[in-house]
Amino acid sequence: MTGQNPVFIPGPTNIPDRLRYAMSIQTTDHRAPDFVELLSPVLADVKKVFKTETGQVITFPSSGTGGWEAAITNTLSPGDKVLVARFGMFSHRWIDLCQRHYLDVDVIECEWGSGAQADEYGARLAADKNHEIKAVLVTHNETATGVRSDVAAIRRAMDAVDHPAMLYVDCVSSLASMDFRMDEWGVDLAVSGSQKGFMLATGMAIIGVSQKALKACETAKCPRCFFDFRDMASANAHGGFPYTPPLQIMYGLRESLKMLFEEGLENVFARHYRIAEGVREAVRAWGFALCAKSPELYSDTVSAVYVPEGFDSDVLTNHAFDTYGVSFGVGLGQMTGKAFRIGHLGSMTDVMALSGLAAIEMAMKDLDYPIELGSGVIAAQQYYRKTSGIAHSQAA
Repeated sequence: MTGQNPVFIPGPTNIPDRLRYAMSIQTTDHRAPDFVELLSPVLADVKKVFKTETGQVITFPSSGTGGWEAAITNTLSPGDKVLVARFGMFSHRWIDLCQRHYLDVDVIECEWGSGAQADEYGARLAADKNHEIKAVLVTHNETATGVRSDVAAIRRAMDAVDHPAMLYVDCVSSLASMDFRMDEWGVDLAVSGSQKGFMLATGMAIIGVSQKALKACETAKCPRCFFDFRDMASANAHGGFPYTPPLQIMYGLRESLKMLFEEGLENVFARHYRIAEGVREAVRAWGFALCAKSPELYSDTVSAVYVPEGFDSDVLTNHAFDTYGVSFGVGLGQMTGKAFRIGHLGSMTDVMALSGLAAIEMAMKDLDYPIELGSGVIAAQQYYRKTSGIAHSQAA
């Protein structure tokens, strides 16, 4: 048999059969009158996942990177100043995208393994007396290092100095897996995608847009065509799409939302926390360190794990794939060769997590890592047995 092993990369994630079947549909006419019966309820239900009542959901056939570009080009103009923290490969790529669109990018350099520093954001905003900074960008969940940032704290820092900048958040690897509160946190643009917490194929950028951000479209001068919010919002308002939509993913998203709501969003978040804690127990049992430097930074969707000195994490992930047919995330950027990543988001259970831990332990033992075979699995088993049937959720 082939294709039976789950993947343990931080996206794209495992696709449940229920969603594969939902996406396995024959072509239908997106110009037909009944298309609105698919589109409108899906957009309304995605708002519940963003936890917004005042915002609008806009989607594009794309990945999360397209969502980044749409957020920037629809609301800013060349030369506009933005403030952003760099603390991993994905925050770095967002910075690169901004620079390529001729924005004036003020970068807060952070140690990888740390999160976006609210106090530093606050200090730079306080110094911006003329309010030249038009947008504040933050990566909620840095997939390269397994670090979450406190978006609410950054909003508080903005409010403390009464700064009018918009707040943009990359929640690609957190939405629908970790708690996200667009309205409560005052987020103006929240960028996600179909291939992570929604457990679907790659191909849809999903963006939460505040009314303030929609208004900014009127004056933004960055060129856009395919990613124009106005075209999409106008067509959506009449139950249509300005061009060919990714119909199969839309049908999958409708079913994904049903799955999330059947489980209950708070239970989804609790499940991710519990699975992540089991993985973290395994890492402790191995005697290894996480890239995330402290517990409040731990991501519940991906754990980035340093390998011991003298070992190459790329050799480890390649060996796991070649020998056992299991994929783990490679180290990115500064983490290349130093760390591997265990994705534990989307369609994931404790039993699936245990299989991944067992597989990576076998690969480590094959390569003479200083671990005791089974130690991480036992630690995770003990945690999962202790917490079976109990809702464990990090406090809001």
